Amino acid sequence: MADIRAELRMCRCGNLVPHNNRVTGPPAHIRWLEQGSGLLFLRGCLFCEDTKARFMWTKVGIEREAGLWVSVVCLVPESRSHKEDVCLQLFVTGFKLRQMLQNLDDSASAASSMEVTDRIASLEQRVQMQEDEIQLLKSALADVVRRLNLSEEQQAMGTRRGPTKARPMIATLPIRPTVNNGTVLPKKSSLPSPSGSGSRKDGSTAANKSTVRRTNSNEHVGTLTRKDSGDSKGNRTRAGSTGSSSSSKRSDSKQRDPVFNAGMRRVTHCKEEGYVKMYLKGRPVTMFMPKDLVESYCLESRGELPSNKLKLDWVYGYRGRDCRSNLYLLPTGETVYFIASVVVLFNVDEQLQRHYTGHTDDIKCLAVHPDKITIATGQVAGTSSDGKQLAPHVRVWDSVSLNTLHILGSGFFDRGLVCLAFSKSNGGNTLCVVDDSNDHVLSVWDWQREDRLAETKCSNESVFAADFHPTDSNIIVTCGKSHLYFWTLEKGGTLVKKQGLFEKQEKPKFVLCVNFAENGDTITGDSSGNILVWGKGTNRISHVIPGAHEGSIFALCMLRNGTLVSGGKDRRLVSWDTSYQQIQVVEVPELFGPIRTIAEGRRETVLIGTTKNFVLQGSLDGEFLPITQGHIDELWGLAVHPRKSQFLTCGYDRQVCLWDSSTHQLIWTKSLEDTAQSAGFHPSGAVVAIGTQTGRWQVLDTDSKDLVSVHTDGNEQLSVMRYGPDGNFLAIGSHDNYIYVYAVAENGRKYSRVGKCSGHSSFITHLDWSVDSQYLVSNSGDYEILYWIPSVCKQVVSVETTRDIDWATYTCTLGFQVFGLWPDGSDGTDINAACRSNDGSLLATGDDFGKVHLFSYPCSQFRAPSHVYGGHSSHVTNVTFLHDDSCLVSTGGKDMSVVQWRIV
Repeated sequence: MADIRAELRMCRCGNLVPHNNRVTGPPAHIRWLEQGSGLLFLRGCLFCEDTKARFMWTKVGIEREAGLWVSVVCLVPESRSHKEDVCLQLFVTGFKLRQMLQNLDDSASAASSMEVTDRIASLEQRVQMQEDEIQLLKSALADVVRRLNLSEEQQAMGTRRGPTKARPMIATLPIRPTVNNGTVLPKKSSLPSPSGSGSRKDGSTAANKSTVRRTNSNEHVGTLTRKDSGDSKGNRTRAGSTGSSSSSKRSDSKQRDPVFNAGMRRVTHCKEEGYVKMYLKGRPVTMFMPKDLVESYCLESRGELPSNKLKLDWVYGYRGRDCRSNLYLLPTGETVYFIASVVVLFNVDEQLQRHYTGHTDDIKCLAVHPDKITIATGQVAGTSSDGKQLAPHVRVWDSVSLNTLHILGSGFFDRGLVCLAFSKSNGGNTLCVVDDSNDHVLSVWDWQREDRLAETKCSNESVFAADFHPTDSNIIVTCGKSHLYFWTLEKGGTLVKKQGLFEKQEKPKFVLCVNFAENGDTITGDSSGNILVWGKGTNRISHVIPGAHEGSIFALCMLRNGTLVSGGKDRRLVSWDTSYQQIQVVEVPELFGPIRTIAEGRRETVLIGTTKNFVLQGSLDGEFLPITQGHIDELWGLAVHPRKSQFLTCGYDRQVCLWDSSTHQLIWTKSLEDTAQSAGFHPSGAVVAIGTQTGRWQVLDTDSKDLVSVHTDGNEQLSVMRYGPDGNFLAIGSHDNYIYVYAVAENGRKYSRVGKCSGHSSFITHLDWSVDSQYLVSNSGDYEILYWIPSVCKQVVSVETTRDIDWATYTCTLGFQVFGLWPDGSDGTDINAACRSNDGSLLATGDDFGKVHLFSYPCSQFRAPSHVYGGHSSHVTNVTFLHDDSCLVSTGGKDMSVVQWRIV
């Protein structure tokens, strides 16, 4: 008969309840442990509910009276979050589960006829018995953990006797389990009966309670994992690799290899053959060292931190695509806005930036205090590199000193924050916040005391804006999808809501922005293109400006002189007098996109943030020019000019941008037909090659951005574009597993295909050329390191040939010179990019956690230390040093930012 499987979970009341059970009709609580008659060890598979990981393991079996075997696979040790939860997976063999469930159901019905007092006493006894049983099973598992720890350590270290055939696990385990101190646990001859009348044999649990040590899951998960838990980047607690024993099997004449066990990654050193081997997701990666290091290299040596550090120098970009009210002018003359996890304070006149870097993930909203010095910013929830959840919160900080003053709402807000506003009439003592939960909770805070004064559900629909009334700090206005609410903060911390009444006016689908007139009236802009004025202290419309814009109105700004300025999807900036009569209209060029937010600038100037991530500055009767701009979609391509302080970026927005790192200005931009993935400069700097996601690549003139050449290789993305140091060849790494090689002539203006290098079994991730342009090294998605002679597209398999090659660049993430950059617990995809400095002293990397790391080069020691820098809020997709090593440039993926770091 085929096995019937049912997963059960022990709840806090001590009973087992179905967990993901596909069999219909079981009772609500099934007492599986009440009819057993003995204990045995069996081989099995361990399932951890907390980490969702499955590991090959040994399980304890319970023999039932009916001849049925039920095997307990895993008991989750005591933890902070589930102190009493025990996760069980049951494999039921040779018995019809439906019949068994019916028998159990009959037993439960019989028990229900008992008197209440007897039933309570019986239940208490059963709970105690189950707790004793759990203790017994935990102690057994603890002993198994200890034994397998010892066994695995011996296997990893290897023996002089050479490999021996492993005995089956069941043969190495005793029938009776022992606890950690070696005491043999007494064997149980029977388990309690369903009625609770059965007696337990003496000594079954009394001794156990004093001798059993509760094991913590962190104590053994690193060394006992046997299967990988998956490729999800959200899961940072990785499972272990397998097959490491082969690297420790040596002949009697060879000494034992040093082994470092990093949980899931194991590193070994073979001195005789001169290589280091590590495992990523269970795959061995063998890296041969140069000959002059074979005798002197020591795996146990510790790497050193680089003497240089990074200092945030400039941030390119602005987040206007999906954020509102995030652009202001400070009295210092600085324009304040944010991108990624950095708040930028940009002095346009002096072309200087300062940065607030207190946040750990995406910033979504910003508010300026009436004193024009204090600023509040809110961020989304995130995940740290060690898998811990980072709570959304508000940070209140000083824009002069850049010091954090207060942190609000850690553990209170859900998902992220969408709106922030300081009160105005009471000196800015209160702050209103709307989070991104399903209910979009509105909360009011005394931010100086970090005290929450009130909270209430705002709306199930999206909320776009929230603001205090300028003359009454107890009135808050919120707006969003299909709603406009006027809230009154009453004594006792209650928020009372009044809904805006549209009456004869057609109700818009979205109320997108809100502002206030000098007389206290509320002004809103909506998706129908109308501006509505609501009388002070009422929830009724007093005035309508129909068709103020063609399409949605995204922003309203009240200038100091009483002029109302509106902007929206139609890219028009319209000014209105105090009687709401139109004064003038200015249209923003289509290149810049629709207007997202408006702020008053110095003197007669106005600042505009657009949905295409531009910040524009101009006047209502003149021209608007960009002061900040960036990409509007995921960013991957990055290349530096070989002779000038310039770098090029490209991404999924189909834009190619050439930047001047000295002036921090955009030199030129060019639109492509396809989404861009990679880029590489010719050694002369005259042309640059751009790889796309469709297999097409093109060459642009660096000075004029004119198209020089277009080619197509395959139909998948081209991940790497790399010219040889002599400029005579171009290597292209593709996701179709091939490296395409082209001969280059006429200073990068003529290309002829040489062939393609075939040998990888997965997509190409990184490429590097040798100094003499005679060899290529490549990495692939399945952690292969292969070497090539590109002129003939032949693979080089001789270790003696490849181990001493001098590489012109080092961007590969796998290799002896860089293997120390991999962190503990990595699944092989956490590091997206690496780059060696041109002087060969530094190595920079970008990872999936928004961090830039700076290592010493070579980085060939296990667990090499590094300086770590935040700023990006998404995976760092690329890093590279400028030609003179004065700066490092990094690109963010979904945060669309470009960050320039100064080497100090």
